[in-house]
Amino acid sequence: MMRLELVKRPQRSALFSILSPFIAFALTMIAGGILFALLGINPVTAFHTYFISPITEVWQLHELAIKAAPLILIAVGLSVCYRANIWNIGAEGQFIIGAIVGSIIPVMYPTYESPIVLPLMLLMGMVGGAAYAAIPAFLKTRFNTNEILTSLMLVYVAQLFLDWVVRGPWRDPKGFNFPQTVQFNDSAILPMLDSAAGRANLGFVFALVAAVLVWLLMSRMLKGFEVRVLGSSPRAGRFAGFNFNRMVFFAFMLSGALAGLAGICEVSGAIGQLQPSISPGYGFTAIIVAFLGRLNPLGIVAAGLVLALTYLGGEAAQSALGISDKVARVFQGMLLFFVLGCDTLIHYRIRLIGLGAPKLDAPAPKLEEAR
Repeated sequence: MMRLELVKRPQRSALFSILSPFIAFALTMIAGGILFALLGINPVTAFHTYFISPITEVWQLHELAIKAAPLILIAVGLSVCYRANIWNIGAEGQFIIGAIVGSIIPVMYPTYESPIVLPLMLLMGMVGGAAYAAIPAFLKTRFNTNEILTSLMLVYVAQLFLDWVVRGPWRDPKGFNFPQTVQFNDSAILPMLDSAAGRANLGFVFALVAAVLVWLLMSRMLKGFEVRVLGSSPRAGRFAGFNFNRMVFFAFMLSGALAGLAGICEVSGAIGQLQPSISPGYGFTAIIVAFLGRLNPLGIVAAGLVLALTYLGGEAAQSALGISDKVARVFQGMLLFFVLGCDTLIHYRIRLIGLGAPKLDAPAPKLEEAR
């Protein structure tokens, strides 16, 4: 019997580290072409529908910015967690809680209009997302629980809480019994960038600003150096005097704050009220965006636009090609698979080992034993 083993490379290739996202995207296109061919669809037509048709008009570029903004905001926060070797998988839940907490003012006081309403909503959304992210951080530092499981399970808690809120205490009494809150007033709506050309709002600007600020944090500040050191070698970080538990809270809460900001921007911008479903899975897709952008905030901006394009392309393909929205999810899943696969092969090489055979890197026998 034979088995495969991953052996860590002594030094990774700088060239392939740069080319990895492009190779992953090319492999996704090949696999996607095969998928469309099996569905009886011309791959060229499918790719044109996915990647060209959604950006041929100015208003479609605005729609692209609307889809990209939450992906970029969430992925930028996740990149800090992942660089610190902390695995926050619950950004979707933090997105939802940020939207709920940020909506307290326009829902509870729908007639209150003031210039401070929107800033307060954004701040409350960030606080809500950060507080919800602090739960898995506390569980990890206090009880050493697996943050992947706790953060993921909290997503379903947030989704059910949102469903209960909009169907129960916050349901619009004049909404004909539909599960939704009142429409936000004008003071609680994000301003549009150019209302004459499309409905893109300030959420996209917030995403770009957050990407630049986090890039400065990670590349120019001591805190970013601390994140990188503890992520690559916790033992070395402890010798340097860095506190791992504080880093867990910092990374989780920064990630949660940006996810919460994305949530309230989505609700106060694109939707205008709370509904049972306010996200098509932005929190999970942002994981793909973070890795496709190489955990670099500036690279994440480009990756967010690409993944946003798959959302728009998926919607266009449903109407033009008559395919299910699940195909778009499969397309995104293939992209994540190839991104992680390429990264794995950059850091490790595959070795085929026969069962019972000595390993190639086994230590040589001692001289005394040889005699």
